Amino acid sequence: MIDAVLDRQDRLDVLVCNAGVASSHLVLRCPEDEWLRIIDTNLTGTYRCLTAVAPLMIKQGGGSIIVVGSYAGLHGASGQAAYAASKAGLVGLVQTAAREWGPHNIRVNLVCPGWQPTALAGDAFPATEQLSDHVLGRLSNLEDVSRTICHLAQLPDMSGQIVNLDSRIL
Repeated sequence: MIDAVLDRQDRLDVLVCNAGVASSHLVLRCPEDEWLRIIDTNLTGTYRCLTAVAPLMIKQGGGSIIVVGSYAGLHGASGQAAYAASKAGLVGLVQTAAREWGPHNIRVNLVCPGWQPTALAGDAFPATEQLSDHVLGRLSNLEDVSRTICHLAQLPDMSGQIVNLDSRIL
């Protein structure tokens, strides 16, 4: 991945870690292989991407890493044991990397975009009553999420932060 970028560019200034998988299982009913698949993709995959780009960003004098997390990682979600655990792990990973790599001018932040109509969400769509914890009573908009991520990548003095991009209060 890094070699492909460097073949086209001289630098790698921004990394957005957005890979994610989920499944619906209660804690007691989550098959171990499903648990491992989700943790490996969402948490270990992000770890691998971060550790792959950090040496390059250190060498070039800095960069920005944005990890896409989830509100479920901050508060849990019934039926989403592995997903919520993997996204909660990202919080610790991001804040640790931010502390360790800050002296090298590498900024590491996490965004929680809220529910979005993506392949991961499938056919699911939150019912009106599921929006009762959203103070605006609506979902965040994908265009605003992408604009925020682009803006965050350019902020020179922000690192180690969790940015909630919907109207649920953390």
